[in-house]
Amino acid sequence: MPRVRQKFGAHLSVAGGLHRAVAEARRLGCDCLQIFVKNQRQWNAPPLGDDAVRAFQAARRGSGVNPIVAHASYLLNLASPRPAARKRSIAALIDELQRCEGLAVSPLIVHPGSHLGAGEEAGVRLIAASLDHVHAATTGFKSRIALETTAGQGTTIGHDPRQMGAIIERTRDPHRVAVCLDTCHLFAAGYDWRKPGPYEALLESLAAHVGLKRIACIHANDSVGACGSRLDRHAPIGKGRIGRRGFARLLNDARLAAVPRILETPKGVDGRGQDLDVVNMRRLRKLVLD
Repeated sequence: MPRVRQKFGAHLSVAGGLHRAVAEARRLGCDCLQIFVKNQRQWNAPPLGDDAVRAFQAARRGSGVNPIVAHASYLLNLASPRPAARKRSIAALIDELQRCEGLAVSPLIVHPGSHLGAGEEAGVRLIAASLDHVHAATTGFKSRIALETTAGQGTTIGHDPRQMGAIIERTRDPHRVAVCLDTCHLFAAGYDWRKPGPYEALLESLAAHVGLKRIACIHANDSVGACGSRLDRHAPIGKGRIGRRGFARLLNDARLAAVPRILETPKGVDGRGQDLDVVNMRRLRKLVLD
């Protein structure tokens, strides 16, 4: 069986227009791309104009950048026990998914949410119910939602594959829900996947509770914090606690080779003036065995 060509990309800014992120992705040598489809720190945003959509589609056409995925607003909390806050989150997520559908961007990655003291079971139930509301308002959409694994800080949900599986199982349309793995978050949540045994245990848990075919994206981020620290702080590839050996194990697992890898590592330039996204993608690509 021929080896799958792995795809590497980064989350890039859409300042000046969505189309600019595609052009920047090409300049940096990205195979794939992650963007925000609205301001991630504001509830409301003007609708996407026809000109913006056309410019994005034109930039994308023939760019070779594929897939293009989106990340939802950080303000959303689908698990909130406060009805008004949850209702606002649902409405905002519907709006973002509509934007993704218009742009042919999928999946839309969202943090599952925080139960705020109401308890894990209540949080899981509310997330599933929230997703049902979103799906009911977006019937027939091709763009789907991907729940991102979390570091387990505070009362957040999503640091355990069993939680993800419980959410998906409770939804009326489980086929519309994907999963995004975040390497920093998994490590911070206590999965020391640098080692063969724990790595296999993690994959077995994901296969049992989520299904490996449901994994639609991997956020490739090293971790500032130690394993189990619950600290959600991303580090450059090979410069954190996971290290290059840890990433080599993941990158050379044929079961996940077709899943796009997206950097969310610190931006800027290194001491030689090289863009850090380019540097980090190069580090990842070098770890893939021929």
